[in-house]
Amino acid sequence: MNTRRADRRADGVRHELEQLILTGDLADGDRLDEVSLAERFGCSRTPLREAFQALAASGLVQLIPHRGAFVRHPAFEELVEMFEVMAELEALCGRLATRRITRPLLAALHETVIACEAAVHDADSDRYYAENERFHMLLYQAGGNRFLADEAARLHRRLKPFRRMQLQVRGRMAQSLDEHRQVLAALERGESEAAADALRNHVAVQGSKFNDLMASYRRSPLVPAAMGRS
Repeated sequence: MNTRRADRRADGVRHELEQLILTGDLADGDRLDEVSLAERFGCSRTPLREAFQALAASGLVQLIPHRGAFVRHPAFEELVEMFEVMAELEALCGRLATRRITRPLLAALHETVIACEAAVHDADSDRYYAENERFHMLLYQAGGNRFLADEAARLHRRLKPFRRMQLQVRGRMAQSLDEHRQVLAALERGESEAAADALRNHVAVQGSKFNDLMASYRRSPLVPAAMGRS
């Protein structure tokens, strides 16, 4: 198996495990048995271990030396706090980017919006998320502050499962695309507060949509009933 194919397989396994955890099919504290999961997904242990590492970085799996990998369901309050911080980090990136963005980076952001439009047209949430992620990483770079960009990217990776899953809410991809357009328009006009507000609202809506989606999984122990209330 070549490297690219192996990476795709590990990503596919990670995505499947991610879904099982977020929907509550794998309970908090469950041990992830490599033998049974390899049989279930029809894969070797290598992509499983890579998936465990990626999920550990997102906080959905706890790796305990000499014991194995265990499911970890973040507390509702922890998710709220992370989305609050993410919203402010992105707002700051947007505020700085209006003053520091270069023409090549602005052109690259335009390209991601066009690619997102195509993904929405095709109802392809995976492709949309990939371009959405590129949009945000370019934005962090455009802020011209390496420390801020690194911190924003780190928290972005931590929230990746939740940011990606909220795209499953009906109409969310088109709404997200419109929010990207608002951010881009503010950057083009050089309106720092408009860019900051657009990004802050964009992340806040992501948290709200994830809340709505989780409320629909009645069997999920991941979130308490209060999560379904706005």
